[in-house]
Order: sequence, then C-alpha cells, then structure tokens
Amino acid sequence: MAKKIKDPGIGLSSDKQAKRFINSNGSFNVKHINRRTSISRSYNYLINITWIQFFGWVLLGYVVINSFFASIYTVLGISAIAESTGNIFRDFLKAFFFSAQTVTTVGYGAMAPKGVVFGMISSFEALIGLLSFSFITGLLYGRFSKPKSSIRFSDVMILKKHKGIDSIMFRLMSSSTNVMIKPKIEVTLSLSQKSKDKGYVNNFFSLKLERNEITYLPTTWTVVHPITESSPLAEFDRKELPKLHGEILILVTYYDESFAQEVHQVHSYVLKNLKVDETFIKAFHYDDHGYTILDHDKLGETQVSESGK
Repeated sequence: MAKKIKDPGIGLSSDKQAKRFINSNGSFNVKHINRRTSISRSYNYLINITWIQFFGWVLLGYVVINSFFASIYTVLGISAIAESTGNIFRDFLKAFFFSAQTVTTVGYGAMAPKGVVFGMISSFEALIGLLSFSFITGLLYGRFSKPKSSIRFSDVMILKKHKGIDSIMFRLMSSSTNVMIKPKIEVTLSLSQKSKDKGYVNNFFSLKLERNEITYLPTTWTVVHPITESSPLAEFDRKELPKLHGEILILVTYYDESFAQEVHQVHSYVLKNLKVDETFIKAFHYDDHGYTILDHDKLGETQVSESGK
C-alpha cells in the first residue's frame, strides 16, 4: 500500500484543467499577476535570460540613452558641439555620435561641448555612462559566476518490463564535461484526483527508485522506478497510466567541481506522455582506440522493446 507524503510545496488544490507544475526547462508553471516590480527583480531577470536577450537589452539601452541625449543636443543647438550641416537628420547623427563618445568616456576630441549648459548635460551623461557600464559589468560577472546545472533529461519517459517488473524509466546525462560528484535524485509523484466534494485535489507520493544516488555521471544514468506492490501506481493497469492526471516531479542534486559547490536542477514528466513498451537506445559506444564515445543526440531516442513486440 502506497503511503502519501506531505505537500512538497506545490499545493493540494487542483483542477480538471490544471496544467503541469514544472515546465520542461525546469521553471515552475506559475503566472504572476499584480506583482510589484523592483530593481532586484530586474537584476534577477537579466541574470537568467539568454545571452542573445541580454545583449539585445544592452544594445537597446545603449541606443535609447544616446538617442535621448542626442535629441537634447539637437534641440538646444548642434552648433554648441559641432558645425551644423543644416539637415536635422545629419545634425542628429552628429549629436548621437557625440553622445556615444560621452557616455563611453572615449572623447575623441573632434567634438566638444561649448558653454555651461552643454557642459553640465554632457557631464551628467558621462556619469550615467559610468553607472550603466558598472551595472553591466556586474551583470556579466553574475552571469558567469552563477552556478548553472548542466543536467540534461531525456525528452520522454518510458514504461517497460525491467527484471520482470513493469518499471517507469527516464534518462539523464551531463551536457558538459564538468565532473559531477555524488549526483542524487529525488522523485515525487503528483496525482490530481477527484475528492469527496467532487472537486480535485493533489495527492503526493515518494517514488522508490532502483538507485537514487551514484558516484559519478560520465555518460548516462537511467533512473528506474519498479512498480511493485508498494508503488502508488500498482493499483492501476499499465494501459491506464498514460490516462492519469499525474506528473513526475524530479529534483537532482550534485557537487559541481567547476563551481566548487552543490548545484540543483528541477524537471518533470507528465504521465500522459508516457511511452509504453519502448526502450532507450544506447547513447555511448567504444571506438577502435578504446575511447568512450557519448552521443548527446541519442539521449531521448527509443525503440520498441522486445517485450512490446
């Protein structure tokens, strides 16, 4: 008889239309509304977005700041910086280039502010430039120094016979060459089921694994949950499992030698995507010189198992 566990932090209330708790990228599937913004949240956002998005925001901010000050210089009179061309667009470009030299504190010397007003504006812009680039430098350091897990999970989860017992399996590997020491895994099953008041409630169960810890992870690790009598899935027929409103919640923890600290990664699978009577294709082999060749593209590849034929 499977024993329920306490809510791991997801919440007991559920709904017939409730989606998965954890997205495939490891983020929680929660939409925030009426959330107050702050600089700390902006910092956290800029730390976690992709590099393309990050440099996109940097470029946008650079263009906006220079365009803003270029507009001021143009309106007040470009002649206080350089000789006017008589064309507003060309004068704006001159002001933009002067602004770019000021905000970066490059100052080529070809253009210089004349008068107290332009001197004050350009000095204020230089201060903004120093603060902005200091902030960007801090973001770059934060992005490089923040520990990031390099665990990669198979796209699918399978159900097949293993040692004569129906078992649920998924596979994971390291997407980098970092040495992972003592990786361990914790797997929780969440089942959304009808309650007595005809509503829906989440029930949580800890899934017992064949192995929940290994010493190293140089190639792949196939995580196995045998559906024995003590499993919460034992009461269901194997054909019923993909029809359940359930989700497998996964937490992997390991010590990363590169960051010299413990790293965590969250992932999940939904039971409706369970592949029955399929098996994972071997993802590594040995070459003629005896080296282990690990094919990252084969992590989630499957084929029909012998028992499923």
